[in-house]
This record gives sequence, C-alpha cells and structure tokens, in this order.
Amino acid sequence: MRILTALIGAAALAACATAPTPETNVTAETRVQTAPFDAASHLWLEEVEGAEALAWVTAQNTRTLAELESDPRYAGYEAAALEVLNSSERIAYGAVRDGVVYNFWQDSVNVRGLWRRTPLASYATEAPVWETIIDFDKLAADEGKNWVYKGADCFRPKAGGKYSCLVSLSDGGKDAVINREFDLEGKTFVDGGFVTPEAKQGLSWAGRDTLLVATNWGEGTLTESGYPFIVKRWARGTALEAAPELIRGKETDVGVWPMTMELEDGRILEGAVQAETFFTSNYFWFPEGESAPVQWPIPPMVSINGVYKGQFLFSLQQDWAPEGQTAFKAGDLVAFELEKFLTTRQLPPVSLVFRPSETQAVDGVAVAKGAALLAISDNVIGRVLRLEPSAGGWTTTPVELPGTGQVGIAFADRNESTVFLSYQDFLTPDSLLNYEIETGAVTTLKSLPAKFDTAGLKVEQFFATSKDGTKVPYFIVLREDIKLDGKTPTLLYGYGGFQVSMTPGYSPVMGRNWLEQGGAYVLANIRGGGEFGPNWHQAGLKLNRQRIYDDFIAVGKDLIAKKITSPEHLGIQGGSNGGLLMGVMLNQRPDLWNAVVVQVPLLDMLRYHLLLAGASWVGEYGSPDVPEERAFLETISPYQNFDASKPYPAPFFVTSTKDDRVHPGHARKMAKRFEEAGLPFYYFENMDGGHAAAADQTARAKRSALEFTYLARQLFPKAKE
Repeated sequence: MRILTALIGAAALAACATAPTPETNVTAETRVQTAPFDAASHLWLEEVEGAEALAWVTAQNTRTLAELESDPRYAGYEAAALEVLNSSERIAYGAVRDGVVYNFWQDSVNVRGLWRRTPLASYATEAPVWETIIDFDKLAADEGKNWVYKGADCFRPKAGGKYSCLVSLSDGGKDAVINREFDLEGKTFVDGGFVTPEAKQGLSWAGRDTLLVATNWGEGTLTESGYPFIVKRWARGTALEAAPELIRGKETDVGVWPMTMELEDGRILEGAVQAETFFTSNYFWFPEGESAPVQWPIPPMVSINGVYKGQFLFSLQQDWAPEGQTAFKAGDLVAFELEKFLTTRQLPPVSLVFRPSETQAVDGVAVAKGAALLAISDNVIGRVLRLEPSAGGWTTTPVELPGTGQVGIAFADRNESTVFLSYQDFLTPDSLLNYEIETGAVTTLKSLPAKFDTAGLKVEQFFATSKDGTKVPYFIVLREDIKLDGKTPTLLYGYGGFQVSMTPGYSPVMGRNWLEQGGAYVLANIRGGGEFGPNWHQAGLKLNRQRIYDDFIAVGKDLIAKKITSPEHLGIQGGSNGGLLMGVMLNQRPDLWNAVVVQVPLLDMLRYHLLLAGASWVGEYGSPDVPEERAFLETISPYQNFDASKPYPAPFFVTSTKDDRVHPGHARKMAKRFEEAGLPFYYFENMDGGHAAAADQTARAKRSALEFTYLARQLFPKAKE
C-alpha cells in the first residue's frame, strides 16, 4: 500500500483539489454543462486495480474521510460501534459436533478471528472455556497473506471416526477462495491433504477420501457469470487436474455445483445442481457404478430441504401439477418417499406437507436427529413449527417462542440431537434458545443484555398503498412521544429482490447511533422480497420491476403523509440489489429524500451482465441483450438516467475494491457522473472486505460511523447560527 500510494499520490492530490465537497452550494446556474454523455468514457473505472482508477478512488476517499471524520459526531459513532462489535457480550453462535460447539469469533484483539470450540456443558455456562483451533491473525502473519475466514465444511461417516474438514480462506474477503484440509484433532492443516487453487468454487464431501469439485479448470470452463460449470470427482492421493468429469453444463448457465446428500442409513448420494438461471435449476443424482446422471423428477424452481424419515422434502417456487397427481401451488412444502424414486427412477406420489396462507411464507426446513422443524414468516413475524409424517398426512405443531419478532433455526444437524433457535426483535436483544426434541420444550440458553436505551421507544407496523393498489407493509421504530410535525430524522431501509425477506432485528449500532439520537428507523417489506412467498418476489421480476420502486416510494410518501417526517429529514439506505434501489430512487424521486446511502450497488444496468457475477442475475433483472428487456432497463438504470438538472440530495456511495460479486465500477462510474456535473457527493471504497465492504470489526465500525455521520449531517435539524 505504501508503494501504491507513492506511485499515485500526485494524481490523487490533483483529483482531490478539483472534486466538489458535499456541502458545496450547487445551483442550477453553477452546475457544469457537459457534452452528451458517453458511457465509454468511464470504462477505465472498471479496471478494479488500475492505477488511474485507484488514484481516483484514493482521491475520493481522502476527500470524504477528511470531511466526515472531522465532524464532531464521528468519533462518538465509531467508538459506540466498536464497543458493540468488539464486546464480549455477544452470543457465540456455532455448530455442534459430538457434544462440542464450534464457533468463529472476532474482537479487538482477534481482528481476523479465531476458530474455537468448547464442550456443550461449558458452552451453557456464562463463561465458557474456549480452545483455539485456528488463530487467523497468526496464520495470516505466518504466511504473509491477507486471509479472511470464509467457513469450514466438516464430514464424518455415520460409522464414526474422526472428522475431515475443509477450511475456506479468502484473500481480502473476495468470494474466490482456496480450500485446505484441516485435522480437527491435531489442530493442523493436513500435510498432503486436499488443497484447491483460488477460485469461485464449490466442494462437497462424498466420503472421507473423496470430494466432488466444481472450480476453474482452465480456459473455457467458467460460465458467463464467472462460476464453474464442470463437476469432477477427486480421490485422495490423486492430482486434481486428473479428476474424472461427472457432469458438464453450459457457458450460459449461472453455474454447476456439486451436491451430496447423506441419508439416514449413512449412504451418500452424489449429485450436482445445474443452475440454468438464478432461479431455475436441474438437479442430478450420480448412481454408483453408472456413468450417466439421473435427473431428479422435480420442477426447476424449488428449494431442497433434506430428508426426514425417508421423505424427501422440498418447497415449490412455482405452481406444479405432476402428471396424474394433485396440483400444488407456489410456496407449498411437499415431499415424496425417497427410496421409491431411487428404486424406480420415477416420481413417487407427492404429498402436501404445509401450505402457507396468503400472509405466510416458508423460510426453510431444518432436520435434526429425531425432528424436522419448519420456519415460516407470518405477516413478517417469525414462527417455528415441528413437522411429522403420519398415515393420515403431515402434522404441524407450533413451537412456543418468547415474542413476535425474528426467529431462526440457529443450528440443526441430522446427526445431532441438539437444536438451537435464535430470537430477536427491534427492541429485544438476541436470545439463543434450546429446543428439546423429546419434550418440545424451549428454554433460554443465552440472552444478551440491552445494548442501547429502548425506554420510550415503540414498534409499529403500517401498510402503504402502492401505485397499483397493493398494500405494502413496513415497520417503524420511533419514540412514543414523537410530535407529528414532520421533523423527525427518519432512515428508511429497503432491498426488494431475490426473494430476500426483511425481518425485525436487533441492531445495537443502529440503536446507539440513530435511535438514541432521536431518529426513527423504518424497514420496508416491498415486493421483490420473500416476505409473502414466491409470488411476492415474482411480482417484481424483470419488466415488472417498477412495482418494487413504486412500493418504496409509497412507503416514503406514507411516512410524510403521517407527518412522521418530511423530505428534508428523510433518508434512505440499501445495499447490493438495495443499492440499485437507492440509485433508482435518486433518479425517480430525488425530491422525497435528503440523504441516500448507496452501498455496494448495481447502477449501470446496461453493462451489469458483463461485470463479475452480473450475468447470473438476468433472471431477476432481465438481459440488456434482449431488446424488450433492454428497453425497460434503459428506463430505470441509474447510471444512464443521471440528470444534472435534477434536485439530487448529496448521496453517499460505499463500495469495496475486493468485491468480486458486484463490481466496484458501478459505484465509481455513478459517482464520477456527479463529479463531472459539479454536484456534491460522498464516496468511500474500502480496499478490503469483499461484498460486505468490511472484513473485520474495525472496518465495520468505521464504515458504520461514516454512514451515520453523513446521515446526521443531512437529516438532523441544522443548528442555528
């Protein structure tokens, strides 16, 4: 970094000297008048680590950091965030293996983190005694690498013996990783064990000495999205490049990934998933001793949930009418007898396990040793049900929970009888709950003390009416004694895509740096998400995407109509697909907000499919190569629709150089348009961190403090001079 800074320092200083500061008073008369826009003029900003691009990034970072870090509020925001993020008073969530809890932990001392373990009995105490397995700070220092831990995949045959583990390591937080085999007992990497080169890859254990591998096999083996489309079987002691091929997809696929399924009797089914689009996949089984794969007789839009008591469970993302059988609806959870399929290679009779109501959605199924649990959303409130098959059909039994908030199945494994649930809501800190399989009892194993002052706060759920008449729910956290005078600083968060649900959650950083300061927080459940099942998501796909944006605008207008806030005091925030939402809101309704935090965004929707993983998302957004879909994308693409004559608030763009999922060029190019027009903007690009834009707690605290400083400057009433 020192060498790089020396090389680009002069260019950075020159760029910094000409960049407008966010508080510049820019009027229609002083805006820069430019020639007709040429998108090709900004392609140099797509060179992720190009010298000229990084010089520009450094200049913007320098300018923005100087402005925001000098604000008297910044230091307090950063300190509050660091205290929360590094606090030892956090629940150490983890996986259970043979009565031992495994956990990944980061704090101010262990910046890159520890992989550690403790027996269940110790874990249940207030002060567990942890044994370190891997110290990633030490590992990075010893190996001279910028390692970021990306998880571990451990396998042990049902017959017993020791675990075989693969530890995933990323250079700086990228999605691309290497995998290295690790000995849990000896706490060392296995000499001569499985090791993969860096790539966006997928691995799955098919036995102690066998892996199914999808990776970059060389030229012509990656999809247009940058993911592998060839799966091979790799035997211990052989060269990876010599592994025999099992299945080959197409370059136009999103990717092809290995999939193994351990059955209740210990057999392992080998297979693969061919993702033709982001939402449609073909599933294959590789029968032992046969060369041709067998395709599973299920529709392309499903989520596989596992096997319980011989029943293969999967949830439907589309209507399905199996030949000669009852028709099912999108959102249904269904099952069939697995052994019948394995024997006949034909679809057995399919049974309905659970059908959600219009206000419900299936969030997922977890199978433990002796129980199957179904997590659902009910009007955006979490619930858990226990599932059991019987001669008369499937039964569901509610699991008692401590409140009406966000619930998750924190841990369940088919080989373990331990089941952990998690619970939280906007004003209630995390609780880790133990679910007793034998009795169905739920007890609190761990709970956190309050991390911010909730006195005088309340949570309400409202419904805004979108342009087409659809009722769109949203939550708001605000003070009970609020004056309805339109002056409350309000932050509205949205995502609206990929069937991702926005649910109530406890955020100490938000609580300290926003709610305690008098701000209100709003979470919008707009279409495109999964709050009400597949249809809620699919209502906003491709050419229908304007509905998502209309929903978000409706929530903003509803907040203003209720006089909770006003455009002067209303800010919005979103990341990734939510960053696209922010860019569209900048263009479509710049008059409704006075602050826009645009995190790791997509913004150039006419080139997104050519950048990194972008091609994998054409099922969500549509393709710029399809004339009808391109015509629509041209109407919403933030980068192309930038208009210097609009009354833009000064936005804050946040991205990461190491993001190898959403290209940092999106944020760079949009910010460059603001710069060329002489319009104020903030920009911060973290040089590490991947798609999360932060790889450790210190970086997370910094990013958060910058964002809250910006929001406070834009939305809180200005002090009288």
